[in-house]
Amino acid sequence: MKKTLLLIGFGLILAGCASAPEEETHRTAEQLYNTAYKQLNKTRYVQAAETFEQVELEHPYSKWATKAKLMGAYAYYKDQKYDDAILSIDRFIKYHPGNKDIAYAYYMKGLCYYEQIVGVEKDQDNTRKAEEAFRQVIVRFPDTDYAKDARLKMDLIADHLAGQEMEVGRYYLKRQNYLSALNRFSEVVNHYQTTEQIEEALYRQVEIYKILGLQKENDDALKVLGHNYPDSKWYKDALKLSKK
Repeated sequence: MKKTLLLIGFGLILAGCASAPEEETHRTAEQLYNTAYKQLNKTRYVQAAETFEQVELEHPYSKWATKAKLMGAYAYYKDQKYDDAILSIDRFIKYHPGNKDIAYAYYMKGLCYYEQIVGVEKDQDNTRKAEEAFRQVIVRFPDTDYAKDARLKMDLIADHLAGQEMEVGRYYLKRQNYLSALNRFSEVVNHYQTTEQIEEALYRQVEIYKILGLQKENDDALKVLGHNYPDSKWYKDALKLSKK
């Protein structure tokens, strides 16, 4: 799920004055930073990340070292080395919690997990980590552009997690493990009501209650489905099922 990295308001990617040649041995923090910046612009991401780290190692108390921490993470992110990017971001968050670019750091951490999301049939650990990281952005920095984009991605994440619950629920249903299936569908009904999966989840509740002979629960689920989605194909199917 590759997305373009949001850079609105991101003030770190700033070239300084003309840097010294790369082969120069004793470069200032600013010169090293500018070298890394040029490498980044040339898509030499691994070299850029290593040079940004060199800024930190050789000039740990300079203002450029602080910038380099996050820029190194960005270089790793661009090279799709997400684990390395996350490590760099976590160090930035730990040591510079009051930095003006801290919102961006949390946002980029969410992106690192978000872009590793896999199909609903596989483990969703990265999906949940992306959800938590974006939630931090929304809660801590609600008025930023990063929070705005994080909210949009949270909607997609919710639909994805609901999709996994439905996938597992169908698996149990096919194997006539009705209670386990019902638990999965009910999870969608209770916690993912705004997703695209909700109509089928309600139908599956009706279906399982019908199989188990739980008439009251069947009627209640059918009413909820009909009230909220009267034109849905799932409601029409549920009506037919309930009349059998």
